[in-house]
Amino acid sequence: MAYKLFSLPVAGLALGLVAANPACAQVVTDAAQAQSGTYDVEPAHTQITFSVLHLGFTNYSGVFSNVSGTLSLDTKNPATSRLSVSIPVASVQTTSARLTDELKGDQWFDTAKFPAATFDSTAIRMTGKNDAVVTGNLTLHGVTRPETLQVHFIGAGVNAMDKKYTAGFEATATLKRSDFGVKMYVPYVSDSVTLRIAGAFERRD
Repeated sequence: MAYKLFSLPVAGLALGLVAANPACAQVVTDAAQAQSGTYDVEPAHTQITFSVLHLGFTNYSGVFSNVSGTLSLDTKNPATSRLSVSIPVASVQTTSARLTDELKGDQWFDTAKFPAATFDSTAIRMTGKNDAVVTGNLTLHGVTRPETLQVHFIGAGVNAMDKKYTAGFEATATLKRSDFGVKMYVPYVSDSVTLRIAGAFERRD
């Protein structure tokens, strides 16, 4: 009985929040139900996290932000969708200010010479209701190579804060930094780099 007395107000509060904010009820989690159209990257909630094995002891991470770009989404024919993004490499951040500055230098990313990394999709293949393999050309440190993203659709709907229709995805990839000429401290800092991407896209009106 005590549980019921406690749970009823909580349930009422949750229903009240949904009623006051109907956008909460509009989010779809089936990719086929998302709106087709042209989307722009929403940079405030888009992050690219990278992780490397440091001296065999820890997986050390950093993040890139301020991503820009477009997504042409066709939910009826996903294979015709296209993704193009640009990442300002100087946005790199770690928990060490010294390392962050070092990564921007010419022994690592050399951001003065190569200020942006880009990814342009060349093929999209659905592997499940909400999952796809996205192949494209990644340009980093002046080198362009084909790379593959494993992409998962999270949800889409009207953003309760800014009232814009938003679609969200997460993606993972693994690449070798030496393939792009970033070889400092290999193999003590792993050549293999794991990427985890949180991508938010706002639909153009």
